[in-house]
Amino acid sequence: IRPAGNNIYVKGPEKLTSVSVVTLAHPGFPTDMQPQMMAMASLAAGTSMIEENIFEKRMKAASELTKMGADIAVNGKNAVVRGVERLHGATVMTHDLRAGAALVAAALATDDETVVDGMCIIDRGYWHMKEKLEAIGADIRRMEE
Repeated sequence: IRPAGNNIYVKGPEKLTSVSVVTLAHPGFPTDMQPQMMAMASLAAGTSMIEENIFEKRMKAASELTKMGADIAVNGKNAVVRGVERLHGATVMTHDLRAGAALVAAALATDDETVVDGMCIIDRGYWHMKEKLEAIGADIRRMEE
């Protein structure tokens, strides 16, 4: 991470590695970032563990990520995420705002087309997400309902 004026430049590792995440109240790991971390962990080498202690329905992204080829087992407030080599496109449904962001992020990591249903949920929380992602090279089309 390198700050430069009003910008921050971030360069990730060549290969993601597994993590252990436990959501907690501030200043702990935020529950709002847990689905995005789950999406990232699905492509990481090794097995990641995620424990959700704040929002009981936060694991909803797991079933949709598995449609894209992720290897995720959820048991109550815990998820075991075994990293896979790649995700593939699928038709998925967002059940909440944060899961929607995770599904969009996962879709961007595939070489295939992914359809994310329920974009109205994402629109309520992420202002001009499509335009912002297109500005950094994403190929996104909004389909008419």
